Amino acid sequence: MIDRETIDRIYAAVNIVDIVGDYVTLKRKGVNYEACCPFHQEKTPSFKVSPARGIYKCFGCGKSGNAINFVMESENATYPEALRMIAKRYGIEVKEEAMSDEEIERNNNRESMFTLNAWAAEYFQRYMFNEAEGRSIALTYFSSARGFSDATIHKFGLGFCPTHSERFSTDARAAGYKEEFLLSTGLSIKREMDGALRDRFYDRVMFPIHNVSGRVVGFGGRTLRTDKKVAKYQNSPESEIYNKRRELYGLYFAKKAIQQADNVVLVEGYADVISMHQAGVENVVASSGTSLTEDQIRLLSRFTRNITLMFDGDAAGVKAAIRGVDIILKEDMNVRIVLLPEEHDPDTFARAHTSDELRDYIAKNSQDFLAFKARLLLKEATNDPQLRTAAIKDMVESIALIPDSIKRSEYVKYCASIMSADEQVLAVDVARRIDGVAGNREAQDFLTRQQQRERAQLPTSSLYVAPPTAEGIQPKAVTGGTTMETLERDLTKYLIKSGHLDFTIIEDGREETLNVASLIFAEMDGDELSFTNPVYATIYNEYRALWEQTDEGVEVPMHTLINHHDPRVSSTVIDLLTSDDNYVISKIWEQKDIHIESEAEQLAEAVPKAIMVYKWRTIDERSAELQAEMANPDIDDEEMQRITSLYAKYQAARVAIARKTGRLI
Repeated sequence: MIDRETIDRIYAAVNIVDIVGDYVTLKRKGVNYEACCPFHQEKTPSFKVSPARGIYKCFGCGKSGNAINFVMESENATYPEALRMIAKRYGIEVKEEAMSDEEIERNNNRESMFTLNAWAAEYFQRYMFNEAEGRSIALTYFSSARGFSDATIHKFGLGFCPTHSERFSTDARAAGYKEEFLLSTGLSIKREMDGALRDRFYDRVMFPIHNVSGRVVGFGGRTLRTDKKVAKYQNSPESEIYNKRRELYGLYFAKKAIQQADNVVLVEGYADVISMHQAGVENVVASSGTSLTEDQIRLLSRFTRNITLMFDGDAAGVKAAIRGVDIILKEDMNVRIVLLPEEHDPDTFARAHTSDELRDYIAKNSQDFLAFKARLLLKEATNDPQLRTAAIKDMVESIALIPDSIKRSEYVKYCASIMSADEQVLAVDVARRIDGVAGNREAQDFLTRQQQRERAQLPTSSLYVAPPTAEGIQPKAVTGGTTMETLERDLTKYLIKSGHLDFTIIEDGREETLNVASLIFAEMDGDELSFTNPVYATIYNEYRALWEQTDEGVEVPMHTLINHHDPRVSSTVIDLLTSDDNYVISKIWEQKDIHIESEAEQLAEAVPKAIMVYKWRTIDERSAELQAEMANPDIDDEEMQRITSLYAKYQAARVAIARKTGRLI
């Protein structure tokens, strides 16, 4: 764990223009800088960097933060990893807080394994370029047979492990690397007969496997022999630093392109990824011949919710496309599929086409996966009732895995249409499947929505409006309530954006000048209220501490909160500071036809109401808790009297708030 003094030194040294400038080309505009956003595709720059505040904000996609947040977002790194990257850039020594002997040993062992893997990757590439057998076997294969350029070979760190089965292990030991780490990384294997080390990957071309931050965690080795007794591919065994279920080949090189395209193309093998990159399509990763796992899908979901599967167009490719996709649907990813011509795989197709042709083919031939699957199953079923029933059940199983209820409903509607099935029957079957997986309530909610949609004869995605009740009253459509978290966000926003400002209200015929922060603190203290959201609570408490140290009417310095050691706090503060919602706290007040001319008048209208609504919701929640306690049959008379008295107090406060705000009870 990095100690606090080191974190403070990093924040003091970091220059956000330097950091962001490593990833995008910044152009000065006034006192700030701008660029096209690195997190989404755009032609007109909407990404702004403020060196004075040390923050960035994209007014297109909404992403914002400080230099540490930017590295975390760009590299998909954890907070400590981002701090270490920036510390290294500025030459700051990272001091760790005291760890147990066991933690120290584990960290040291992991670092030793990473160091050995990095050395091994360099060794394999150096051997390929500098040794005769490396050039004649591996370099010829990569450049001639695969068509990889030297730049591509260097980019992916491709290499060759010597044909002599002990050469690498001997050279590694001579370079000072310990036997225990050669064995734990799987680079070497101990022979049973004499205990000597031999190379796991001897006589194989080498593909280093990088984790998302670019460190080599393992290797894939491909034999060029035609001997069927020799496995075509040999991979590193799982270790302390390598878990094949959590890694995707090429993700380190693809992550920026994935973010920019908001889409990832999934292929099968190492060569597929490399050829696609060389062809200019870089948002590509591979599962390396293994079935996709939940960990891999969740890793991808950090960069995009959209995944395109690219497979061979033959029967085997189609079957490969079908297998394992349910796990992607379960993670609420949007899945499309591209089938290549039968004579091609992604590697050969990429080598046979230009980057524009490749992108054009993907755009024109990608199709929604579930729609593709429905048509495929329907084609195989022809007119056989049993096969059609099996096909429909297969589709129901896939649809039931989708977490989003609206998306499920749309697929139910589509499948009912294309398969000539009854939509309500399909909806019931999906609900039963959900019932078996997720519990009764979700299944019943889904089925109810389906029935409501049918009765109203509205598209599933439309807002449902209930039919008239028996009394002839038409209930309003639900537009979304104002949650406690939203209200806490509003109050926090008023503090950090306007806490130093004053406004005037007229009450009982007299004017009164109030300070935003003073009013919020007084009202919260008066009713002993505190935020429940930990991030807003931290901001509230730390802002208050800074406010108490600042002269009245002077803006509280935001540097401490912008560069807070908790990245959730810093990113939230920056997001609130750069929001432009003009003090409209919720849809409740948006619906009021209020014309406000000045900032002070806006605050006079919005801040007191935000406080009142927050109190209202707090009273509602606490009253509900008291009602539940009163329903307890085992409660004694004394406790009942206490609860009843407290409940009456809340109701009196509720009436007072209603009168003050004009809100109906």
